[in-house]
Amino acid sequence: MSQATISGPGPRVSDRVTETSARRRLGRGALRPILMLGGIAVVVVGAGYFWLTGGRIVSIDDSYVRAAKEVISTDVSGIVASVPVHEGQRVKAGDVLLRLDPRPFQIALAGATANRDGMVSTLNAMKLDYKRMLRDVQVKQAQTDADQANYDRFANLVKSGGVTRADYDNARFLVMADKQSIEALKVAAEVQLARLGGEAEVDVRTMSDYLKAQAQVDEAKRQLDHTVIYAPFDGIATQVDTVQPGMYLAAATAAFGLVSTDNVWIEANPKETELTNVKPGDPVDVTVDTYPGRTWKGQVEAIAPNSGSEFSVLPAQNTSGNWVKVVQRIPVRIKVEHKDGDPELRAGMSVIADIDTGHTRSWRDLF
Repeated sequence: MSQATISGPGPRVSDRVTETSARRRLGRGALRPILMLGGIAVVVVGAGYFWLTGGRIVSIDDSYVRAAKEVISTDVSGIVASVPVHEGQRVKAGDVLLRLDPRPFQIALAGATANRDGMVSTLNAMKLDYKRMLRDVQVKQAQTDADQANYDRFANLVKSGGVTRADYDNARFLVMADKQSIEALKVAAEVQLARLGGEAEVDVRTMSDYLKAQAQVDEAKRQLDHTVIYAPFDGIATQVDTVQPGMYLAAATAAFGLVSTDNVWIEANPKETELTNVKPGDPVDVTVDTYPGRTWKGQVEAIAPNSGSEFSVLPAQNTSGNWVKVVQRIPVRIKVEHKDGDPELRAGMSVIADIDTGHTRSWRDLF
């Protein structure tokens, strides 16, 4: 038998390709559940990791730079004499910002001072007048005693006919008139003593009339002092051009503004749901939109006891049947550390505040 007859026909190529494809499909079918389960596990682990490590940093983009500011004004009216500052000028506490014409106030002070000094003279004259009244009482009392003696003599003589009845009656009526005059003088003296406050040797500088006159002098001095406006704190003058020398400035009218350069802070307005773990003293990273790439350090200084809407002119009324719950925002004050060389933080700038609450989560929080 020949070799070709013993070996027989071999496998075809198409059969081998079909077998290989079947094995590949079987391998992919077994790998697909593993990949699906592995993907789910990765997502679960990743989500768990981010949940455990998240919630520590509270990022608030509804934040702005705030600064102490004051509208410069005075409580007296007058003509503007000079404005020693210009727009954008930096001033120190105590620097002169504005002067009014002092002449009307100097005249008023001189008048009040003259009135006070005149009051001193008047009150001293009242003291001397009281002493005069007491002497008038003594003089009248001596005259009364003399008239009483004459009356007593006439009373003895009228019985013997030594004096007429008419002379006797005149002497009697004269004594009665003298006594009434004494009482009238005593009443007048008491009235004068009452005007002196019940004390004849009173210090006139303690009397009400003098104190009233002195108060007028003090008020005139105060108004004169208020013709010069001084800077209450270090800051930058703004809107200065609204006031010019020669214009009339009414009392309590805004002249221009002063914005502090030292008392600067961040006002953040987080949602109430973001304040769960925020507390005073938490460190804060502050980035300012104007200065990208720079970060200021700070800390939470205070958390407002109320939401921003509590002090609004028209607070929300939730007593109607159409009430809709709205997440409120609670102002948070952040103290910023300003170092030499840092750019200027200006009131109203938009910032992002990242508060590190230090809070960490655990798996037990899920249950």
